[in-house]
Amino acid sequence: MSYELSNSRLKSQNSKLSIMSRVCELTGKRPVSGNSVSHSNRKTRRRFLPNLFKKRFFVPETGEWIILKVSNTALRSISKHGLSAYLKKQQARGFAQGISLTPKSGS
Repeated sequence: MSYELSNSRLKSQNSKLSIMSRVCELTGKRPVSGNSVSHSNRKTRRRFLPNLFKKRFFVPETGEWIILKVSNTALRSISKHGLSAYLKKQQARGFAQGISLTPKSGS
């Protein structure tokens, strides 16, 4: 509980300082834990982090630019198939990203 309070206090004091998770917004890839194995076969715990990038995408259906934190595999799939096709494919698989492909009625 004190962690949440200190985190919100930090965000309110300095808007640029925020604790961000290492999770891909499209695939849901997140850090996994495992062992570092030395030459002598000694094992110590470590984390395997996903290869994430902050990337700007243009959504032609809405006419807007969006900024997403995506993994390298998601970026390669988007480059191959296109953003809207990739999002539709992910939604069909049951991954909800919270990105709407319908145009806004206000514009």
